[in-house]
Amino acid sequence: MKYVLASASPRRRELLSQILENFEVVPAVAEEKVNLSLFPENMACSLAESKCDEVFLNNPEKIVIGCDTIVVFKNEVLGKPKDREEAVKTLKMLSGKTHYVITGVCVRSKNRKVVDFDKTEVKFNVLTDEFIQNYVNGGSPMDKAGSYGIQDGGVVNVYYGSYTNVVGLPVALTKKLIEEVIKNS
Repeated sequence: MKYVLASASPRRRELLSQILENFEVVPAVAEEKVNLSLFPENMACSLAESKCDEVFLNNPEKIVIGCDTIVVFKNEVLGKPKDREEAVKTLKMLSGKTHYVITGVCVRSKNRKVVDFDKTEVKFNVLTDEFIQNYVNGGSPMDKAGSYGIQDGGVVNVYYGSYTNVVGLPVALTKKLIEEVIKNS
């Protein structure tokens, strides 16, 4: 079996390598179209499915894995920040509070497509203005939903659920979905 990860994220590549020895990386390039009328869980799955489907069109003999991570705070979906100011605003808003991280995962072969999501509750530490400025100046928030990485020290106080989900690829769920597709291929 040949596998393709439909993501340019180095974090997703690293996590997928925990369960697959060999796979190609072919990022989806189409603009993400977010349907804001969907529940957040359905939104994450829909985005993952569209990335997977796009890459599958050029890789129909392979198993393609697509995913998308969103952060939800008070029923508002937080994506990647547009700029430094938005990153600062998001981090101040999440400081000391709880939110959810939802990652949709889609695995597709020529015979089968499965889609599911993982959801993790995350509570932030109380972040000082100085910490936020230094964190944003370091550049880490700019390519991450919710403007942070759980793997970056000092941001997250506690989480309930999958750590790898918050990083961007829920490993246990992804492994289960791959096995489901292989079984039916």
